[in-house]
Amino acid sequence: MKLIIQPDHGVKPLVQGIKNASKTIDIVIFRFDRPEIEKALEAAVTRGVTVRALIAHTNRGGEKTLRKLETDMLAKGITVSRTADDLPRYHGKMMTIDDTLYVMGFNYTKLDIEKSRSFGVITRDKKLVKEATSLFDADANRQTYAPMHDRFIVSPETSRARLTAFIKAAKKQLLIYDEKVTDNPIQRLLAERARAGVEIRIIGKLEKAIGGIEVRELKDMRLHVRAMVRDGSTAFVGSQSLRKLELDGRREVGVIIADARVAKRLQSVFESDWEHSVVIQPAEVGVAGKAQKATA
Repeated sequence: MKLIIQPDHGVKPLVQGIKNASKTIDIVIFRFDRPEIEKALEAAVTRGVTVRALIAHTNRGGEKTLRKLETDMLAKGITVSRTADDLPRYHGKMMTIDDTLYVMGFNYTKLDIEKSRSFGVITRDKKLVKEATSLFDADANRQTYAPMHDRFIVSPETSRARLTAFIKAAKKQLLIYDEKVTDNPIQRLLAERARAGVEIRIIGKLEKAIGGIEVRELKDMRLHVRAMVRDGSTAFVGSQSLRKLELDGRREVGVIIADARVAKRLQSVFESDWEHSVVIQPAEVGVAGKAQKATA
């Protein structure tokens, strides 16, 4: 498994992966404005690769752009499907290229890739690739998705149960990137783990000040990722924040990383970001409340 770190790695890992495709590419799109990726997909079609794009039925303020993207991709020989409108948003970011799966916290956009802290993972785990293909096929054909892999995390089917279990298993430390943690059961669980002596730090925001949990905000970079590192050995990267709608209502995709080397790399990036962040909620409850009010 390999880790993509944004903005450090840029668009190159995605373009290179597409250029190396020999048989199939399945790409799920929520937002898209990268001409390099579009050209690479067109070139793949030209050399005989079967390219399928599953495009979200809506995003905030971008339906016209999404419909134009569909037309442009169809003109390039890409098979295009549109997600159903049964869920309020199809927000997952993933791509399979031959026998390789890419799961990202970032969209295919200049803002996310070049100006935001985000992560993605690349894996050739056959079972994960198979599971991602099953999800793609189900959503492209508007059929029911049946989860079969405990490390492939999908909202609304499995995210709450599996991310709850991930957090519960923390024994020493839990490092979290999240734009804003607001889910009440998750906040209660974080409070319980903090009382149990687990060191919990969050880069992003936490709706309710919780004793023992310090929260910081990135100082010089936009945050656009949902990620956790547990006890320095296991991690999660995906599109789902710890919010009720993203756990229970929208289509979100993530993966639990059992590769300790990748988890350690994520931990290292977190610690560097932590040092370059601004305290918004100190660990003490009373001070945290004041800090939260001051920044409201």
